[in-house]
Amino acid sequence: MSHNAVGHGDHGGHAGHRGHHGTLREYVIGFALSIVLTLIPILAVMNDWFGHTASIAVLLVTAVLQFAVQLLFFMHLREEAGPRYNLATLVLGLIIVVVVVYGSIWIMDHNKMY
Repeated sequence: MSHNAVGHGDHGGHAGHRGHHGTLREYVIGFALSIVLTLIPILAVMNDWFGHTASIAVLLVTAVLQFAVQLLFFMHLREEAGPRYNLATLVLGLIIVVVVVYGSIWIMDHNKMY
């Protein structure tokens, strides 16, 4: 007789899942970092702490850091074992986004119609 719960046997459960899902401490740290990285640009822009260019730099830097926090603490990108397919997919996606955005800006800048 099997003592496994439904869906948690050798097939279809978490038996073959090697990575862990994170601890409460990791989630709290990620959440706190997300809140801080959200508040910094909001306060910087609302209170006019920096000039225009510096504010844009603060927004971009905190956005990149927020992206990294989400990947590391909530998407568990650092815990991937074996071939890093998720990381490779992420890098390819970022390359495509950069090419499309840069290409669009280049086309708009070099369009003689406007």
